[in-house]
Amino acid sequence: MSANPTHWSIRARLKTRQLLLLVALQDEGNINRAAQVLSMTQPAASKLLKDLEETLGVPLFDRLPRGMRATWYGETMIRHARMALASLSEAHDEIEALKAGRFGQVSVGAITAPGMTLLPPAVAQVKEEHPSLRLSLQIETSDVLMERLAQGKLDMVIGRLFERHDKSDLRYEALVEEPVSAIARPGHPLLSNPRLTLRDLVDHGWIVPGQGTVLRHRFELMFQEVGLVAPVNLVETSALLFLTKMLQQSDLLGVAASDVARYYAEHGMVALLPIQLPCKMDAFGLITRSDKLLSPAAKVMLRALKNAALAIYGTQLTSAGLE
Repeated sequence: MSANPTHWSIRARLKTRQLLLLVALQDEGNINRAAQVLSMTQPAASKLLKDLEETLGVPLFDRLPRGMRATWYGETMIRHARMALASLSEAHDEIEALKAGRFGQVSVGAITAPGMTLLPPAVAQVKEEHPSLRLSLQIETSDVLMERLAQGKLDMVIGRLFERHDKSDLRYEALVEEPVSAIARPGHPLLSNPRLTLRDLVDHGWIVPGQGTVLRHRFELMFQEVGLVAPVNLVETSALLFLTKMLQQSDLLGVAASDVARYYAEHGMVALLPIQLPCKMDAFGLITRSDKLLSPAAKVMLRALKNAALAIYGTQLTSAGLE
């Protein structure tokens, strides 16, 4: 489908300095200070803004006695101006990296479990193929990662999409549902009971994620679904370092994604309780922005993640994002 001719006209008439001016006006709130920031005269800045408003056919700022305030139209243009300028900066950085003999850079975010299982083999593949490619990795909650993806601070995310997330400009490919395990210190008395049930666990103290998290909701629900009142002797935290240390020093129990639990168990820090919890987290997936083309470096990383997903989870993903 061809682009709307009006869109092409606007693109042709837009100037980078107009985008810079919009951002400066938002940041400074005053056209004199904005002009100073951009090393131009106030009349020149006023003319740039007037030309842009005439091109778009809408007022972008309300002129107030003590400054300027963006209208709703202005807020929209400023948001896209920031994105466009950030993209131009990224292009410059990529070109400078290529000139210096580097392949480029890519930023990836992941929630904890795939951060421990999926990222390492994918990163190993990328570094073997392109040693000079610079990787930035972040392990955070899905909400934090999705915000950074929207801001252009991440190229891709391995996480969960919830109803509250704006999905209009996102590409999501599900990877796998996440089972959950109960854990305790090595030598815990419950480890000797091969027929553990939830009733055996309900009166123990637990270390659990805070209210409002997916895992906390599923943890409470699994007890309620078998007619039990959820445990009330609780310590709330999502800090895995505290969780593992506290378990080693007490008879408290913990709950964690099974991949995470197995990792700590393999290193002798915790033990898996002999019970299969009737509890699963929502599937997590590979998330990229459909409104932004990936750089060559990001495509290398995306391809490596899809290869690793096939090897680890048996999930065959499409070639979306690699075109």
